[in-house]
Amino acid sequence: MSIQVQQLLKQYGAQKAVNNISFSINKGEIVGFLGPNGAGKSTTMKIITGYLAQDAGTATVCGINVKTNAVEAKGKIGYLPESNALYYDMYVKEYLTFVAGIHSIANRKSLIANTIELVGLQVEQNKKIGQLSKGYKQRVGLAAALIHNPEILILDEPTSGLDPNQIIEIRSVIKEQGKNKTVLFSSHILQEVEAICDRVIIINKGVIVADDNLEQLKKQGSLENIFRQLTSTK
Repeated sequence: MSIQVQQLLKQYGAQKAVNNISFSINKGEIVGFLGPNGAGKSTTMKIITGYLAQDAGTATVCGINVKTNAVEAKGKIGYLPESNALYYDMYVKEYLTFVAGIHSIANRKSLIANTIELVGLQVEQNKKIGQLSKGYKQRVGLAAALIHNPEILILDEPTSGLDPNQIIEIRSVIKEQGKNKTVLFSSHILQEVEAICDRVIIINKGVIVADDNLEQLKKQGSLENIFRQLTSTK
């Protein structure tokens, strides 16, 4: 399994943000990770990527325990967090060179050029990140996640701030990357999940309430209706 989560628990006081959840994802799968705000999506992603320690259970990527071998595990992962923290005073190419250096990547110049082309940053590559629109900042974050050719992509709201044309372009990039990588993709835009994902995991109040092939789920109705039925507070 490329990603394996077993009995994962994360508590904040009495609240169980993630409540003993388990799932696994194979190479070549693009899995949509859905849930309302506060459901535990971002917490789970932060644990899988080693940015947050769980209270119990295990998370492994490519067979590596994320908690006990965090540095090795992070080398396998490309992560675009929802916050997409960037250095606004750095130029796009400068920032990607910096990220490539962290990963000790050889042939940086050609790799950075290829990644810039892949995510559609050619026109903006010589600008400071702080001068970019939100959509292009998202592209910089995606480029940083892809620069070291990771085996696993964890994408938290990757199309946030993109216009319709940009969404189609980035959707194409994610689908192409998903042919050879494992992709865990979180979005509140259900149409994006339907267009990109093979499988859907829905989490609500820290508990997984659905985990199935997208086509099988849709036999029960539209993804929107299924989501509302499983996560409604009423």
